[in-house]
Amino acid sequence: MFGFGTTNSLTMDKPHPHSLLDTGVQGSISRPFDRVDGPKKVSGAATYAAEYAFDHLAYGFLVSARIGAGKVVSIDAEAVRSLPGVIDVVTDFDRFVRVSGQGGETKAPTQGVKDIAFMGEIVAIVVAESYEAARDAALQLPVAYEAGEGAYGFEAHRAEAYSPPDGVTPSHFAQGDVDRAMAEAPVTVDVTYITPSQNSAAMEPHASTAVWEEDGSLTLYGAYQMPTSDASQLAKSLGLSAKKVRIISRYIGGGFGSKLGVAPESVAAAIAAKQVGRPVKAVMARQQVFEATVRRSNTEQHMRLAATRDGRLTAIGQESLVSNQPGEDFFEPVGIGTHMLYAGENRLISHRQIPLNLVLSGSMRAPGEAVGMIGLECAMDELAETLGLDPIELRKINDTSLDPEKNVPFSSRSLTAALDEGAERFGWAKRGLPGARREGEWLIGMGMASAVRGNMLMESSAKVELHADGSATVSSAMTDIGTGSYTILAQIASEILGIPVDRIGMALGDTHDPPAAGSGGSWGAGSAGSAVYLACEMLQRKLAKAMGVDEEALTLKDGMAIAANRSIPIGELVGQGFEAIGHIKPGKQEKETSQASFGAHFAEVGVNAVTGEVRVRRMLGVFAAGRVLNAKTARSQCLGGMTFGIGTALTEELYHDARNGKLVNRDLAEYHVPVNADVPQLEVHFLPERDIHANPIHAKGIGELGISGAGAAVANAIYNACAVRVRDFPVTLDKLLPGLPDMG
Repeated sequence: MFGFGTTNSLTMDKPHPHSLLDTGVQGSISRPFDRVDGPKKVSGAATYAAEYAFDHLAYGFLVSARIGAGKVVSIDAEAVRSLPGVIDVVTDFDRFVRVSGQGGETKAPTQGVKDIAFMGEIVAIVVAESYEAARDAALQLPVAYEAGEGAYGFEAHRAEAYSPPDGVTPSHFAQGDVDRAMAEAPVTVDVTYITPSQNSAAMEPHASTAVWEEDGSLTLYGAYQMPTSDASQLAKSLGLSAKKVRIISRYIGGGFGSKLGVAPESVAAAIAAKQVGRPVKAVMARQQVFEATVRRSNTEQHMRLAATRDGRLTAIGQESLVSNQPGEDFFEPVGIGTHMLYAGENRLISHRQIPLNLVLSGSMRAPGEAVGMIGLECAMDELAETLGLDPIELRKINDTSLDPEKNVPFSSRSLTAALDEGAERFGWAKRGLPGARREGEWLIGMGMASAVRGNMLMESSAKVELHADGSATVSSAMTDIGTGSYTILAQIASEILGIPVDRIGMALGDTHDPPAAGSGGSWGAGSAGSAVYLACEMLQRKLAKAMGVDEEALTLKDGMAIAANRSIPIGELVGQGFEAIGHIKPGKQEKETSQASFGAHFAEVGVNAVTGEVRVRRMLGVFAAGRVLNAKTARSQCLGGMTFGIGTALTEELYHDARNGKLVNRDLAEYHVPVNADVPQLEVHFLPERDIHANPIHAKGIGELGISGAGAAVANAIYNACAVRVRDFPVTLDKLLPGLPDMG
């Protein structure tokens, strides 16, 4: 199908109850294997996007717009071309593009960057013999602007909000009558929660090295999460055939959604390399990463909950305001988790978008749930207090085996089990009334929240080769953004083929290999892992045929094929080698079942009654996400998500100047992500689960589950500690101080 040999394809139209990962005997799967790419990373041998070296390499530095809206009148390139080391200044307006915040189709404006949509937008690239020379010239480059009228303030432009087109979730969903249910219910909550814009703040800045080949094709060495679709985007922006663009993205120093689609530096490097006839490397400065890639939208969430006196929800309303640039369809899907988390016959989940001239709003880790669960889960905490119910009990009362909107069963759902397990492990029974527990100046409290993250299967493929020496190679355009893809895919191949993990070679992140969905939306392991599974399944059949036995009679372990009282090295069966392609795509199962991962977060915090400072003392996450493929990398993903939650609750906030849209805190000194001192020892526990409806490996997405609800658990713990409810995030000390008790 993809030109690499025999293909084993599967469309998930039916459940897949029998998995080769349950019958394999190699013992590789689910174990806490160290990362196979770890030695390369810690020794510096892993090559990241900015580290590729080429003969005659030139360096590009991007030039950022210094107005928030308007037009570029002129760029005086001659003023800097004579500076030492400068090669050229590239201002090819018609071919610079703005990219969609969803990592989807590239959209080229009619006049390119002659029209400025936000401060920091890239308007040119200066190319020089060294990075320093390029930077110096770029900072001196005279650019004349004609200022226009921009929209910068969320509150000031509230009246311009509109309903965007449906995206990954409907922009508007209504079921029953929430207004009537609120009027008739004996107990209601009607509150508004606010979250600010956020930045992904990945450790590795966006970087691209562009090399034009003699045949007119382009090879781009970049930091991209989804090379297959990114190559198509880049080709479209450059007016090339997709076959003429190759992206290599072997190692990525974090992405968190900011590297889903092509960013300005890739197009700039490609155009510059073509113009100067040399490879060009363009690395964004940290400030440019903040200003010119993507942000998570700020949100305003009007939460309404109605319940009977025994705690049964009769209405759930979450009406959200978000923001993005004018003309952009993507909206932060705030209510995506609310659709499926709790029962309730009357439902209203809507999104309205305010067009603002700010940096593009796009997908950031757990788009929707990361911030939407703050509104829902904090409101549930408020409802539990109003009802006089334990917050866990309220959630268990409203657990459901059927999707409350689609009326189909969940493929697997372990929410109540996670709540119970977490309560027992965390010591929830010791939680007291708000403000009741004090240790000197510190008020101590516990909070919790449910976790949910929708599961997605994306079309993906992978090639697996068996070699005459008994080793194997797995290749795919799948990427590893620090999540452990190299290791997990090797473990799957090892378990099915009976070859030790250290005998499995891995080649990822190259669009010359079989196409894959890449890393995003927590679909990577389930999608690419299933493609590897299917390729190995076919190789099992080939090995059985070569040995002259039925597949069921064949055992593969430690590089040996064992059957019919014979034990033969796998290498002797493959001749010059076997290969197979695995290919998977979603099918009827995603409509016949509702698929999601579930869990529960628990947090204990201390609030200083004198200063208002908040310290997270401990956290526990209990998660159920189908089969855990690697206990170590899965735990690592949840630790990262929970840390994200701490940042959402306490520190992270982008500030824009309301006069011109300038991003004020545009580096890691001023944008405060949690550091080691902010993060206590975090505990992660996984519940045993298999999801036969998700894919043949029975695993579901886990990377973003760890952030979903984490911030709400911290916020709810703060309320339990000091009896001050903050609905405007992050929960900083200035918002707590006025309500804290008098220590006297």
